[in-house]
Amino acid sequence: MTDKLTVSVLGTGIMGAAMARNLARAGHTVRAWNRSRAKAEPLAADGIAVSGTPAEAVEGADVVLTMLYDGPAALDVMRQAAAALRPGTAWVQSTTAGIEGVADLAAFAREQDLVFYDAPVLGTRQPAEAGQLLVLAAGPVDGRHKVTPVLDAVGARTVWTGEDGAEGSATRLKLVANSWVIATTNAMGEVLALSKALDVDPQNFFDAIAGGPLDMGYLRAKSALILDDKLSPPQFAVSTAAKDARLIVEAGERGGVRLDVAAASAERLERAAAQGHGDEDMAAAYFASFDEKA
Repeated sequence: MTDKLTVSVLGTGIMGAAMARNLARAGHTVRAWNRSRAKAEPLAADGIAVSGTPAEAVEGADVVLTMLYDGPAALDVMRQAAAALRPGTAWVQSTTAGIEGVADLAAFAREQDLVFYDAPVLGTRQPAEAGQLLVLAAGPVDGRHKVTPVLDAVGARTVWTGEDGAEGSATRLKLVANSWVIATTNAMGEVLALSKALDVDPQNFFDAIAGGPLDMGYLRAKSALILDDKLSPPQFAVSTAAKDARLIVEAGERGGVRLDVAAASAERLERAAAQGHGDEDMAAAYFASFDEKA
């Protein structure tokens, strides 16, 4: 499809702002809205129209993309936009909303006669800014020609998981992937905390595992954020990771499984946020190993 689209981006935080910029670079007409307008204003320099209300942003849009904090936030914003939504508009829902959240969003889409695509993404600030996210998507085949240019603009690859976004297959895969990311991040923080407690140079640990099956680029990248004091600006914030960890625990409970590591990860992230690290990179869960903010 070569036609350019009018795309409304609702939510311009770390991920949403990057997605909006990449859509504009791809030649689409982009309108953006954020609850805090000041955070959206810099997008004007990229030729993006910053709207004052969700309804203003979505009026006449071909595709609406939501990248908000959670399911209830996305539902609230879409309800604010409802009066201006045209029947048949494609809604690309990229918020990590959880299983129940996606069901609520899909129900709203049916009420408004929107074409619903469950499309969370894997990746953080850097791949988002580079348009290299991995998009996990589910939705009807018939309308994909309209949303594909949007997904191609924000991601390097799209993995289709089903033909009904309401079933939440893309969100379920996102929760599985995030469970690994969050567990790994918290394990990394504890490795560094234990190294500090035992007076072990972390580099000796990295040297010991170098090139073997225990070595990970992700481990080294996240460790460097702590060791080099580069937790801001965040790739993925502590507070958002804590929310996702709780969604993972809830999903496990719904499926009849107990996720002890995910539950402990949520508690660590929440403790780090309470210490004042909520807006830092999720690697700052490291500080939850200490009684006070280090």
